[in-house]
Amino acid sequence: MKVTVFGAGNMGARIAEVFLKAGHAVTLIDIKEQFCEGGKKRIEGDLAGGVKRGKMTQEQMDACLANLTLSVDRQDAAGSDFVMEVILERMDLKKELLEELDSILPEDCIIGTNTSALSITEISNAVPNRSDKVVGCHFFNPAHIMKLVEVTKGLKTSEETFKKAYDIMASLGKTPVQVNEGPGFVVNRILIPMMNEAIGIYADGIASPSDIDLAMQNGAGMKSGPLHTADLVGHDINLAIMNTLFTETGDPKYRPHPLLKKMVRAGYLGVKTGKGFFTYDGPFGKEIPGGDLTIK
Repeated sequence: MKVTVFGAGNMGARIAEVFLKAGHAVTLIDIKEQFCEGGKKRIEGDLAGGVKRGKMTQEQMDACLANLTLSVDRQDAAGSDFVMEVILERMDLKKELLEELDSILPEDCIIGTNTSALSITEISNAVPNRSDKVVGCHFFNPAHIMKLVEVTKGLKTSEETFKKAYDIMASLGKTPVQVNEGPGFVVNRILIPMMNEAIGIYADGIASPSDIDLAMQNGAGMKSGPLHTADLVGHDINLAIMNTLFTETGDPKYRPHPLLKKMVRAGYLGVKTGKGFFTYDGPFGKEIPGGDLTIK
């Protein structure tokens, strides 16, 4: 199967990696060559780590990389059987991409979007003649490790498209769940407000980020506490999802906490920038012990 992934950032690269490991030919497309090369480096690093740990052979790694093509030309998506859109969480950019792809992709190509919370139906309106081929395929970070994929039906998604997408996700070794479109789908509808509440607990001076996470890990069975998870997702993404939930529902329980907005404005986006509620040894680096955020 020829797969094209749009967006070579952290999520896009790891989603491309998942398809490569399953034996598919993958074209990874972004707007700049440096972004594509960055995505390839992430993939190479993960695969090399797998070889070192005995999870795969050097020959398997070489085969994966041989199936990877980098491009800055959207026309190279021609002939794709499956497309994954993993670009910025902005409706205008997603629609603009799909509008251009409408004249490039084969009629039977399925278009999966990795949106965290945006409307699948609205995204599909960008391609009215093939809106039945658009489906949500929401991977979780880190996509090469996390098993869950929310396969989400918009109002116009056909049963055939949904089943094919669902089966493809299962064939990748993922655990797909069926979701009908709704703001935040399932996980983020629950998880993002919990993160927001944890932010509020810290902002109120009730407990430190470390103690909040320790409390939830040991008292609620969480593998990773809400603030570490928020740092991993990225606070720009958290804020975008929170704004979507609030706008779509009008429910005040989804209103983003002012501290979350302040952190995004400061560039404290979490792991991706090296600073969030915790401090890391550079972007995507290891956590520095005792580096809890301090509000001045």
